[in-house]
Amino acid sequence: MNSKKWVFIGFLILTSQLCWAQAEIFNPIKDALKAGSAKEAVKSFNQSLDINLEGEVKTYSKAQAEFVLRDFFKNHPPSDFAIVHTGSSKGGLQYAIGNYKSGNDLYNVLIRVKQSGTNYLVHEISFVKE
Repeated sequence: MNSKKWVFIGFLILTSQLCWAQAEIFNPIKDALKAGSAKEAVKSFNQSLDINLEGEVKTYSKAQAEFVLRDFFKNHPPSDFAIVHTGSSKGGLQYAIGNYKSGNDLYNVLIRVKQSGTNYLVHEISFVKE
């Protein structure tokens, strides 16, 4: 095989490993949102984070965030949640974009995480109704 093919194969392997790693980062929060479990979601949260609920952005402590999400899930119980895209910024922030479905309503969800030690913690989560 020529060198261009080896470079391309190497690129594909690296890209697939990065995608797999990003999926692993977001699996716990994805599962929590799909289940509508605020208790499980906050396990992935930083000690404080920004929550955007339909345009109203506030900073909450981890404990406060659990109550906010519990109310959101109570008023908008999930029928499905799926991550449709993951990526990273030049500054090292990882992000995921997903679709949260509740009844006939669909919300675009943005989740931003940052590495803290060996863990990735949610620093921002946004639910914007379509």
